Amino acid sequence: MNFSAVSNKTWIGRLLRAPLQMIPSGTRMPILQGRLVGKKWIVGSSNHGCWLGSYEYDKQRAFASAVKWGSTVFDVGAHVGFYTLLASELVGPEGRVFAFEPLPSNVVLLREHLRINHTRNATVIEAAVGDHSGVVGFKRGSSTAMGYVSSTGDLEVESVALDELISKQELPVPQYVKIDVEGGEVLVLQGSLGLLKQEHPMLFLATHGPDLHRQCCGLLGSLGYAIRALGFESLECADEIIATF
Repeated sequence: MNFSAVSNKTWIGRLLRAPLQMIPSGTRMPILQGRLVGKKWIVGSSNHGCWLGSYEYDKQRAFASAVKWGSTVFDVGAHVGFYTLLASELVGPEGRVFAFEPLPSNVVLLREHLRINHTRNATVIEAAVGDHSGVVGFKRGSSTAMGYVSSTGDLEVESVALDELISKQELPVPQYVKIDVEGGEVLVLQGSLGLLKQEHPMLFLATHGPDLHRQCCGLLGSLGYAIRALGFESLECADEIIATF
């Protein structure tokens, strides 16, 4: 059931959410549904939809139906690890997951989620992903999920380009890449052009704003990718896309 789809602006939504406020932050809760059912989640690390199993309901279901056993997944903008855990479960012990996250407080929770779930096939890379390797500014957002690379950021973080890591054989070629980086999507794609042109991984891409959406779709279309909206919106209005070759 998609609990997260019930708006908190309705009385039903407020009624459903009221008991959740009584759960102390830091509590380990079992995830209630989906492919991660029974896994542990830290309350307060993200929204309650994660342990309810309804977080980004349509996206996680599409992701779960696509990712194959034994494959390699890059989670770019891993936050505190919901998709990292999901990918780990989907690829199994024969697969690999690489989670990229630059914000130190998120990395702590990401590693803890992997630890308490005894995850052995996921590697955390404490870095932003962009069009080059180096040090970049990072601006914290209104929540831990909304930070982004910015020259005016109050924090300096490491940045990596996927093409560089793969060409140096520091990382294997992924079959799937999930990207959610709060406005840095084009930079991630520009730093991955060799990967996209030669290996054609399947992409799950969150776009942030109409201009970035058009740029991402244009770039991927020029490379021969077929692009569709995730959900029921038209491609032009969507903010989540799936790109396949």
